[in-house]
Amino acid sequence: MSKAFQIAVWWAQDYAYAVGRQLRSAASRVSADEFLSGAGRPVVVIPGIFEDWRFMLPLIRELHGAGHPVHVVTVLQHNRIAVPKAAALIADYLRARDMRDTLIIAHSKGGLIGKYAMMSLDPERRISRMVAVGSPFSGSRYAGYMLLPSLRALSPRSAVTVQLSREQRVNERITSVYGLFDPHIPEGSVLPGARNVLLDTGGHFRILAHQDTIRTVLAEAAAPHPRPPAALPPAPLPSAPMAGPEG
Repeated sequence: MSKAFQIAVWWAQDYAYAVGRQLRSAASRVSADEFLSGAGRPVVVIPGIFEDWRFMLPLIRELHGAGHPVHVVTVLQHNRIAVPKAAALIADYLRARDMRDTLIIAHSKGGLIGKYAMMSLDPERRISRMVAVGSPFSGSRYAGYMLLPSLRALSPRSAVTVQLSREQRVNERITSVYGLFDPHIPEGSVLPGARNVLLDTGGHFRILAHQDTIRTVLAEAAAPHPRPPAALPPAPLPSAPMAGPEG
């Protein structure tokens, strides 16, 4: 199979998965409260842009089945909120429930939100680690051509993307999972200083259901609790104003 044909197959499979998952998410009547039980490490799920939390329901079920309470921040809705504002909602959620040693599982833009919260809004280190799947840590060159501000904000030249790329002190607590080909992120999802997991497949959406992704997520969730770390001062915020919703 030629490389071009393989990429075309991955592309088709990826969009078929995304459409199917969106339809199932829209039809689902499952409640977020169903997954709050469990004695394992607490998990907070952050979906990607235009995704509600049910888009990640297969991973949520795996984590809950392994004994982990899984939290979703429903006020994110379909995640069109600016990254700093969304990160503030995550940080507020953790503080309001006094959550500790929390693992974030994020998809795509959700990884940017999680990293922003870790580096700028979590001086108590309530977030111990994050697994980000298909996250544009260096942005996506395609974002600059999009009409919606919520998509253009993911450009490599946006203030938040630049800040996230420069700040690397939390990278050692992040696992970045990505495929051989991502139709939305030609720059890839390699994160310097992080644990980078390359899957032997391609896609942006369907890799959420890849067995190696599931194994990585479950292994991180079950990892021994780290020592309570010393509090760190938050990283400086971008100078450009970032408040308010996008789109």
